[in-house]
Amino acid sequence: MAITSFSTKDGLKITAAALAVLALAACQTNRKPTLSPTAPTPTAPTVPAPPNPTTPPPVSLGPIPGSTQDFVINVGDRVYFDFDSFDIRADAQPILEAQAGWLQRYSGVQIRIEGNADERGTREYNLALGARRANSVRDFLVSRGVSAARISTASYGKEQPIDGGTSEEAYQRNRNAHTALTAGAR
Repeated sequence: MAITSFSTKDGLKITAAALAVLALAACQTNRKPTLSPTAPTPTAPTVPAPPNPTTPPPVSLGPIPGSTQDFVINVGDRVYFDFDSFDIRADAQPILEAQAGWLQRYSGVQIRIEGNADERGTREYNLALGARRANSVRDFLVSRGVSAARISTASYGKEQPIDGGTSEEAYQRNRNAHTALTAGAR
């Protein structure tokens, strides 16, 4: 067997090679594992998003249900009569039906039906005609299930016109029965 001698040069080469192997081995342990294409990709833990602040409901620009404004806007508070008549006209019936339904829904509301007349005729005659108009509306509402105890009537005759004119159009507007909410509305 032959003995060979190593030079310093050879020793440095061996040392360098050994360091390279150690360096590769060290790199090998810090590598991340390789995932197959079908394996799920690891993700960072998710932190739940903060809850959204509750959004306030939209503000209604309409009248408050059960209020006088609700009654006037959504139902109608006035019906009209023909000259020298206290009969409920066909165009007044849907309004009075709606009033009866509204009053049944808001059973704590009390009303006053105010009968009115145009300026023609005597004061006494128009007061009597206004009373008959108010009573016609009351009777209609009672026939639709509204308690008579919740209804009062008044006649203003020609004393409180809604139109101060002297034309036929003004007279038509003044021949009416107005339903006023007197208690229990919101």
